[in-house]
Amino acid sequence: MAAIAFTPQVQRPPLSLFSTPKTPKPKTRVSLQPSSSSSSTSQLSYDPFVHQLAESLDDSLPSSSSSSSSSLQSLRDSSVQTVLSTPWPTRKDEPFRFTDTSFIKNSQITPISRPPSFPTTPDDTQFPSLDIVDGFLVNLSNLGELPNGVFVGSLLELSDETILKRVSEFLSTSSQGDLFWSINGIGAPDLTVVYVPAGCRVESPIYLRYFANEGGDIGSPKLPLSNPRVLVLVEKGGEIGVIEEFLGGDGDKAYWVNSVLEVVVGEGGKVRHSYVQNQSVNAAHIKWTSVRQESASTYELVEISTGGRLSRHNLHVQQLGPDTITELSTLHLSAGDQTQDLHSSIVLDHPRGYSRQLHKCIVSHSEGKAVFDGNVKVNRYAQQTDGGQLTRSLLLAPRATVNVKPNLQIIADDVKCSHGAAISDLEETQLFYFLARGISLEAARRALVYSFGAEVIEGLPYPWIKTKVESQIKELLEGSS
Repeated sequence: MAAIAFTPQVQRPPLSLFSTPKTPKPKTRVSLQPSSSSSSTSQLSYDPFVHQLAESLDDSLPSSSSSSSSSLQSLRDSSVQTVLSTPWPTRKDEPFRFTDTSFIKNSQITPISRPPSFPTTPDDTQFPSLDIVDGFLVNLSNLGELPNGVFVGSLLELSDETILKRVSEFLSTSSQGDLFWSINGIGAPDLTVVYVPAGCRVESPIYLRYFANEGGDIGSPKLPLSNPRVLVLVEKGGEIGVIEEFLGGDGDKAYWVNSVLEVVVGEGGKVRHSYVQNQSVNAAHIKWTSVRQESASTYELVEISTGGRLSRHNLHVQQLGPDTITELSTLHLSAGDQTQDLHSSIVLDHPRGYSRQLHKCIVSHSEGKAVFDGNVKVNRYAQQTDGGQLTRSLLLAPRATVNVKPNLQIIADDVKCSHGAAISDLEETQLFYFLARGISLEAARRALVYSFGAEVIEGLPYPWIKTKVESQIKELLEGSS
């Protein structure tokens, strides 16, 4: 019998993140002891492992004195201060109650300190594309057709002072994440910037391909760590599509990709975000996506996650103005001894906000796990909000496990909101319908399982990535049957 766990809704105060202002300097040195000016809470939270990891990350990066690198250094400085007061998460911490990160901690973590010599093959989409290998931006192609004023590339190579000033504004306020967010802030060797000026509509999506080159062999304690970081900044009335695809290297090597994507959508702007994760089955994949939406803006996310020994997506969306639209669709598949985890937060603070979240997961392996912790918060002034959240899980093997915690917090009194959760195996009536028409049980199960996730896959806005994902899902499902 598959294990099913519903957990009570637990409201905890937000993690207290504090940052002591520091004067930017060419190189930050992470102390392994809390400073005398730290609070007593910081001293009680002192974690030598975290401090050693932060120090190794800091030592792995070169220093620079350019104005672009000064902005990046400010991010590292503020991230250092957060790390000094944040211990490594355990199963005793509510956000990680069902997500075991101990195998990362017990590995030999090695920060990747230099760009790889990795020959990437050109994609055949003809879209503007960027290859990010082990956290380093190594290749840009098809950028010549971008509209005037659009910038796509490295922060360290950004010379436009106006764009640099805007990027720096958001880097200086990046403080809502957890320990992994801060680890990325220390270890990111660069920032990939996608900038869209006011009123500009970019027809072709920006295709970000993340490759993992370095990795430990099976049985080796080595766990190379990369920290790619991307900022998408769309000014008032701008529009763009972004595709993120995470790919493993050769074989089933072990590595840790600790990624951050920040999205800022200006008033009346729109971002279509497609996120496909297909890492090695021995990899750790931890990703933060932070979205800030101004009034009358739209953010659409379609997420397909199938890879990684541990895959966790922390998704935070904040509506900062009225008449704002947020649509999120997710499909997770655990076809092996994997944990697929989505922790999401949508905060609505203004009138007439609209949000929809659909989460689906399939666990087809007896040791597979899935986690969904979705929080929608409708604050006092978010009157006339229309919000909906639905999570549905399909368990196909004995002892397959899913833990779900849909959470809808409403303080406003004029809203239309709903949420729901369902966990099941395939319905016998549906199977009988196929069998009565001469279709074999195996073919019927395959058709029903695939159609369960097709609703999310169909939401991918580009045919070529949709076809690619369909093939991956079918191959994984056939391999686990």
